[in-house]
Amino acid sequence: MKVVVIGAGMVGSAVVGELLGQGGISEIALLDINKEKAEGEVLDYSHTTSYNYNPSASLKIGEYNSCKGADLIVMTAGPSIKEGETRRDLARKNANITRSVMKEIVKYTKDAIIIPVSNPVDVVTYIAAKEFGYDRKKIVGTGTLVDSARLMRFIGNKYNLDPKNIFAYILGEHGATSFAPWSIANICGYSLEEFAKLRGFNIHLDKAGVEERVRKIGFEIWSKKGYTNHGIAAGVGRMVKAILLNERSILPVSTLLEGEYGLEDVALSVPCVVGREGVEDIIELPLLEEEMDKIKYSARSLKGIISDIKE
Repeated sequence: MKVVVIGAGMVGSAVVGELLGQGGISEIALLDINKEKAEGEVLDYSHTTSYNYNPSASLKIGEYNSCKGADLIVMTAGPSIKEGETRRDLARKNANITRSVMKEIVKYTKDAIIIPVSNPVDVVTYIAAKEFGYDRKKIVGTGTLVDSARLMRFIGNKYNLDPKNIFAYILGEHGATSFAPWSIANICGYSLEEFAKLRGFNIHLDKAGVEERVRKIGFEIWSKKGYTNHGIAAGVGRMVKAILLNERSILPVSTLLEGEYGLEDVALSVPCVVGREGVEDIIELPLLEEEMDKIKYSARSLKGIISDIKE
């Protein structure tokens, strides 16, 4: 598999490191408007292959023509939010960058699966899927994948369990209007309350507090180190593995909706079957009425941002 990573910033660089640890990738091309930065990252990572147990990937400095024949393209280009900026400000910047990047990509391929990562990721995913004649199932935004991982981590901490044994999602926007559909959250098939009772645990889970913590933890990380990269890089790695191995894993990723959940002309996160063809199916959960209201509210919020930045 050939992978192109567009953007050699903190996230793009971390994604390259994540991918180098996976088997089955034959070539990774890293490109950036700052070519010297990309060259430095490639040179630095090239020195890890002596100790890497999956050193088969050929790591190269890329140009946009590297997209020709690529199986997968990871789009991390674009700035992160700055202090004093609104998400609409960031959306305008990264919408224009996404359009510029997509105009180059489609010169060389419409077959590669594209993973948008830059924020606001749902807006970026919408633009990539809607404005360039690309097959919507091949545009798979990272969406609430990291938010869901954080949710499972917090619940796992509370129950003293491996978070991989927690089944729970964050859906909707990767942002302020995201929400957890608690009606489908479970441990080993039991609701969280039933599992606590079964195990004799005296646990009170402040669900509203947990959701708020999930929404704000990214800003906490950003305020402490100036950016977030490890969690999202791990999420991209998980998506790449699902695609590479055709796992048909169900992941909460951002995709353009065309009637699913009663929503159209918006991209946001819902559970999707992810495999070699990208989003191979969209799972429509039997959400409670109040949960359906939340996903519709999230869609309206995103549509408001999209209407502001349409060309």
